[in-house]
Amino acid sequence: MPAIPAAVLVFLSSAAVLVLEILAARLLAPYVGVTLEVYTAIIGTILAGIAFGSWWGGRWADRRDPRQLIGPFLVVGGALSFITIPVIDALGTGLRGAGAFTTVVLTFAAFFAPATVLTAVTPAIIKLELADLDQTGRVVGRLSAVGTAGAIIGTFVTGFILVAEVPTRPTIRVVAGFLVLLGIGTAAWLHGSRRATSMGMIVAVVVAGVFSFAARHPCDYESAYYCARIEVDPDNPSGRALWLDTLRHSYVDLDDPAHLEFTYIEWFGDVITAVAPDGASVDALHIGGGGYTMPRYLRAEHEGSTSTVLEVDPLLVELTYDELGLAPGDDIETLVGDARLTLGAVEPGTYDLVVNDAFGGVSVPWHLATREFLGQVHDATTDDAVMIANVIDYGPRDFLRSYLATTATVFDHVAVLGRTGSFGDRGTRGLGGNFVVIASDAPLPIADIEAANRRGGRGDEVLSGSDLEVFTGGAPVLTDDFAPVDQLLTPLPDA
Repeated sequence: MPAIPAAVLVFLSSAAVLVLEILAARLLAPYVGVTLEVYTAIIGTILAGIAFGSWWGGRWADRRDPRQLIGPFLVVGGALSFITIPVIDALGTGLRGAGAFTTVVLTFAAFFAPATVLTAVTPAIIKLELADLDQTGRVVGRLSAVGTAGAIIGTFVTGFILVAEVPTRPTIRVVAGFLVLLGIGTAAWLHGSRRATSMGMIVAVVVAGVFSFAARHPCDYESAYYCARIEVDPDNPSGRALWLDTLRHSYVDLDDPAHLEFTYIEWFGDVITAVAPDGASVDALHIGGGGYTMPRYLRAEHEGSTSTVLEVDPLLVELTYDELGLAPGDDIETLVGDARLTLGAVEPGTYDLVVNDAFGGVSVPWHLATREFLGQVHDATTDDAVMIANVIDYGPRDFLRSYLATTATVFDHVAVLGRTGSFGDRGTRGLGGNFVVIASDAPLPIADIEAANRRGGRGDEVLSGSDLEVFTGGAPVLTDDFAPVDQLLTPLPDA
């Protein structure tokens, strides 16, 4: 085989493996979310496929003429790429959750085989190129470098361009179809015959393609960040729930902007009622927009309030206005981008309320949970401002404890609101869920918060002062240099 076609085939097959690796996160997200565990499972699975494919492809290349292997490897790799979609959809529904085991099972079932078969192309081509043992190092080194270059280009093109511009599933299908055509053409060229690909292989490809296109798509909308869908509440025709990946992130009532559906959102309302009684206006900073539930609430219940929303995903902003009925107005401003960056664009000392409700999967993004970020939030607020933050944790609640400890290094007064009984012994499992962390440099109106909570018929528990110190129990402070958020977090038991 001439050197240039050999290099092209190695480049393209290696690039395809990394395209699949990057897109795997988006394909898995509707079922297991987007967490460190997900990326760990993907990287580990693809690396395992590359390692096994290198060994297995080399053994096959020693046993058979590589000319008979290269084309079929590409065809089979394309077919296996097609079925990553139905495999994820079929298994994901039954294994839905964010656990490490679930994530590894789904990732391995879908992506190990195509990564293995596509990687096997390289050792087969190396064997074909090794006409002179005196040039072994040169041939292996050149093709290894070309394969690495293909992997790099595949990573950059997918991460920077494809994910942002093209839906995930069509991209995978195009890559799969291209590999199949490339394999058929390569087999015919190396064999000098149009019958180089068996009828059985063609049938397998067709079946894989049919299953791929028939697979159910779990998303109504897809962005670079989320798989999103909007559901109508069967018990309330004007109710709309916004689902992002595996979680119901927001709920809005199109006819009643003051309606607060989720318990933790009602807790937000309790705190706001206490710090801004009688419908007093506030200047609020919202970290995370979702369905803009709280900006709507402030507009309806605290007339004259202003809201600045920091939202990372432009798709959610579009959905909020186009599908979730938010009326435009000068009182609500949106800054699109990562909150860690867009927070630098807000005026210091401006806001008297911060609503911190940014989530990636089931967790606060680690870089939005550190002392440094909370320091930026503090700089944006007035002297008596209040920050309220949504945190989800279960079991020993180690992440909640660390978040509270971290918040206490920035604000003078900290409290946490949760269900009665959710602040029990650290070893108690199954307790937890949503918590609302409350922080300010001014003394917190604990009694007023509890009174607002009781008026709503909830009777939840506020922890502050020495009781909070006992609950926090010397938990580590999260910093930019050390923020093991995913490891501290305990997900919903049996999820």
